[in-house]
Amino acid sequence: MPAETVVTDRGAPALRTRLLVAVLGPLLAAAILIGVVGAALIADVVRRTNDRVLAGALGAIAETVQVERGEVTLDLPAAAFGMLENTERDNVYYRVAVGGDLLTGYADLPAPDPATLAVDVPRYRFARYRDQPIRIAEVRRSLPRIDKPVIVQIAETLDNRGALTRRLMLALLIGECVLVGAAALLLRPALGWSLRPLSRLRGAVEARDKRARPDFSPLDTGPLPSELRPLAGAFDRLLAQLDAATVGVRRFTADASHQMRTPLSVLKVQVALARRGSEAERRDALDEIADVAVRLERLVTQLLALARAEEAGVSAPLEAVDLREVAAAVIARQINQAIRAGVDLILEGDAETRYMVSGHRTLIFEILSNLIDNGIRYNRRGGTVSVALQAEDARIAVVVADDGPGIVPAYREKAFDRFVRLGPANSPEGSGLGLAIVRSAATRLNATVGFVDVDRGTAIILRFAPPLF
Repeated sequence: MPAETVVTDRGAPALRTRLLVAVLGPLLAAAILIGVVGAALIADVVRRTNDRVLAGALGAIAETVQVERGEVTLDLPAAAFGMLENTERDNVYYRVAVGGDLLTGYADLPAPDPATLAVDVPRYRFARYRDQPIRIAEVRRSLPRIDKPVIVQIAETLDNRGALTRRLMLALLIGECVLVGAAALLLRPALGWSLRPLSRLRGAVEARDKRARPDFSPLDTGPLPSELRPLAGAFDRLLAQLDAATVGVRRFTADASHQMRTPLSVLKVQVALARRGSEAERRDALDEIADVAVRLERLVTQLLALARAEEAGVSAPLEAVDLREVAAAVIARQINQAIRAGVDLILEGDAETRYMVSGHRTLIFEILSNLIDNGIRYNRRGGTVSVALQAEDARIAVVVADDGPGIVPAYREKAFDRFVRLGPANSPEGSGLGLAIVRSAATRLNATVGFVDVDRGTAIILRFAPPLF
């Protein structure tokens, strides 16, 4: 005995995990983006803030540069250097030069090109001095009666700036970590609450397993979010299709058991007669058995045809069908039956008109087969069965008429019910399924079927919906 194959998908993560990743992934990406942008803003703010202090010290020194008796003088204010004091004890350097001559300060402090400086407009730049990175603020002044430019520079090392930047970056990083961590902790219960309707839906489905008989009624899940309503609706539609299929199977089983009971009983009786009767009785019994077998074959065929016509589910796409070609094929198949019954079969229609309809060739063939079979069976010897094709504006119709006894108008609608036979007592035996098959198949084709009032016999018209091509 082959081992049962169990299909599992171990690689698929849980829905809660997928949602956590889907939420935390963009959150982490946003945190990284905020960190990058925040780092750039912190660096800019630290630079601007410290540059303002450096500019204040530069301005304080530059303001003391004067001209006395044709000479440039300078009185360095202590407050200018006090502005630059900080906890990191950065080194401060300055330089004041007239042209290329040093007035005071550090002579080896990197000097600018005077031509690149605007008068009284401070400029800032980074440089290296004594193997340390520094920030230099410098300005060019123009003094009366002094032909050479006066360059004032002040610089400081970057320890304080780096420490301040690191503190702000650490604060930003801690804040982002706290935010992402809190979001991760809060997301799990939030996702549990969000997925509760899905758990309720799963519970409603699992509850069906505990019932003895299959339950195909719609799920009772209570109010569902809009995202789950299509899923619940699709499941309800699937249940409805299963219900229809199950009903069809039950109906087929009931119909088969009901209709086969009598022929099978006759078979048993005839088999018993054939076993113990005389030669003549055995021949009669065998003839009866053959006749019952034919009736059983026809009954099973029609039951299967009805089951196919009533089959639930999605139909195949409609196709273009040549109604004249199908009618001719049905007549060719049933011409021998008509000859044996002494009935003429006639196909009527305009030879120049193409009778094209939207449908399924198999179903149309089944409809015409049953209508023509009824016309032959319940006709008189020497009668006629006509198949007339008609073009009614945008619709195509076919009328199958016979010369038989007909059906009283009051019973015509009942004739389409299952296992209903309305013929006279001496009419040929039938299953009473022919017109039921016709109506069921016509419904699947979006066609209509009904009786036509005629002076003699029976006429049934099948009207197809306007073609889709």
